[in-house]
Amino acid sequence: MVMNVLVANRGEIARRVFATCRRMGLGTVAVYSDADAAAPHVAEADAAVRLPGNTPAETYLRGELIIEAALAAGADAIHPGYGFLSENADFAKSVQAAGLVWIGPPVEAIEQMGSKVASKKLMDAAGVPVLAELDPAEVTDAHLPVLIKASAGGGGRGMRVVRELADLRPQLEAARREAESAFGDPTVFCERYLETGRHIEVQVLADEHGTIWAVGERECSIQRRHQKVVEEAPSPLVQRIPGMRKRLFEAARLAAGAIDYTGAGTVEFLADEAGEFFFLEMNTRLQVEHPVTECTTGLDLVRLQLDIAAGGQLAAEPPVMRGHSIEVRLYAEDPAQDWQPQSGPVHRLDIPLVATEFDLLDRPGVRLDTGVVDGSVVGVHYDPMLAKVISYGETRGEAARVLAAALQRAEIHGLVTNRDLLVRVLRHPAFLAGDTDTAFFATHGLDTLAAPLASEADEALSIVAAALADAAANRTAAKVAGGLPSGWRNLPAQPQRKSYESRVSGVHEVGYRFGRNAVTVEGHDGLAVLEATPDRVVLAVPGERGAVRRQFDIARYDDLVCVDSPLGPVAVRRLPRFSDPADQVATGSLLAPMPGSVIRLGAEAGSPVTQGQPILWLEAMKMEHTIAAPADGVLTALNVTVGQQVDVGAVLAVVEPAEAEVEE
Repeated sequence: MVMNVLVANRGEIARRVFATCRRMGLGTVAVYSDADAAAPHVAEADAAVRLPGNTPAETYLRGELIIEAALAAGADAIHPGYGFLSENADFAKSVQAAGLVWIGPPVEAIEQMGSKVASKKLMDAAGVPVLAELDPAEVTDAHLPVLIKASAGGGGRGMRVVRELADLRPQLEAARREAESAFGDPTVFCERYLETGRHIEVQVLADEHGTIWAVGERECSIQRRHQKVVEEAPSPLVQRIPGMRKRLFEAARLAAGAIDYTGAGTVEFLADEAGEFFFLEMNTRLQVEHPVTECTTGLDLVRLQLDIAAGGQLAAEPPVMRGHSIEVRLYAEDPAQDWQPQSGPVHRLDIPLVATEFDLLDRPGVRLDTGVVDGSVVGVHYDPMLAKVISYGETRGEAARVLAAALQRAEIHGLVTNRDLLVRVLRHPAFLAGDTDTAFFATHGLDTLAAPLASEADEALSIVAAALADAAANRTAAKVAGGLPSGWRNLPAQPQRKSYESRVSGVHEVGYRFGRNAVTVEGHDGLAVLEATPDRVVLAVPGERGAVRRQFDIARYDDLVCVDSPLGPVAVRRLPRFSDPADQVATGSLLAPMPGSVIRLGAEAGSPVTQGQPILWLEAMKMEHTIAAPADGVLTALNVTVGQQVDVGAVLAVVEPAEAEVEE
């Protein structure tokens, strides 16, 4: 009988498993790296054991250390979560050999599905439709485009689309490096790439008594870098095509039965618009997106995993699906800058309309599953996902509206995130119509979808509010004459000025003057200030049909100023009145876009370079990022070496642009 569960994972999924364990009266044990010492999952566990080091290879991928931690803390079972060792058959064997309960499928099933190459052959033999695997050495122009995939894992790591044969070898090498870093296995393979496929997956549950449930399908077609961003249940494509759900469920049960599966698993398919589908892989673990299935079935999938591991028996038939649920992954990343991951402190994360955390929704509302809290720090060693925000509604349209509203009104301070993109996707006519294939971002324009929610005019108004709140904060902190308005004079004088920098629109200068009865703001004729405190500003904004009252909430963290309002979130940096010459950066400098490790150099100092030529490669958050020359010229400085850790904003190299030829 299971009484004390160690979760061999971190962050959100560790907290998710702990929540169910607490509801079942079970004890909990956490493991943590040095980077995660202050993480919420550590504080919430009944006991926690340190894994010395920071990187996954030093910590969460060390199976022997995790088993030692379980034995030391008195755990009698290990739940692997997802990622890391969750689909590692050797780890599962070692857990059982140590006398611990493995909360997962049989070792043989993990082995059979652990290789995407071998699993496709097995599924093909079992009668499940598959896309043929291609040997990278045999790919020709006739096969293009092809998708390179890591055999041992998922989550977008090691995946590359190749459209030109000349790109195949370098992309294979990069994919192998990424796969080795993320999964400890560099094996990759190729398959035909469907530009506009639909990613459909079926949640299965199987017990030791022969019952196999196909609980429901999910659609996860909206992806970036082959990693899911928006997931929902049920699938709008499956809803539209008669008989498709029955065929999907039959194929999923056939796949699970072929390997004598037990526990929770997911059979993933790639479908076309006509409803034909092909087996991609089977994930022998819980999926990131499992909450949408929980919300549409009323099942606690973690509880069922624990019950099945203890020998429990499923009912003859699964529950019927109800309503609609949508999940979005809130990432610390900048979609407008090629999805660059972000790192640093999360000053505030507050999502309105949240009815529950890590639990089921039985009425319209929002569920939050997150691994961070106010004050958490997002580092460079792990995935930059901040939270999963999940909605439930009686209809798909209601679920989308509720989720978009919660995200737009959320206070997310400290890091650039993909929040604005998620809101725009949820409100996009194509999404609402159910047209959600894997080319969604390419089809509808990432630049448009990643645009800020606040318009240029609304951003300018928010920055005015920031300046007025800063002025109020200065007066509140003043030790002399603090009750007087900012910049008060007995006679008319020049306006007070404050400058802010927006990563979207550059530098803004706000000029304002407090008079006897009103505040005048340059460039905003007719604007009336109804209230101005350090954390709230209320403005009456003039318009053709009269003034509209707008409220802005302001928060400050050193030079970062965050302004939240129904117009959209705005974050700016307060600029000093006088700049320090030492802060100036030489023209042509290549700055680190994120903290990371230099894993490869592509040029030498003093050599000529061409625009777009890779200068070096950074590894951050388990992904490779290329730093390229911005123009033709000479690499006059290369300030880093392979293996060096760099901070965001560090000058990595300097390219002196070539002088343009002057025609005589």
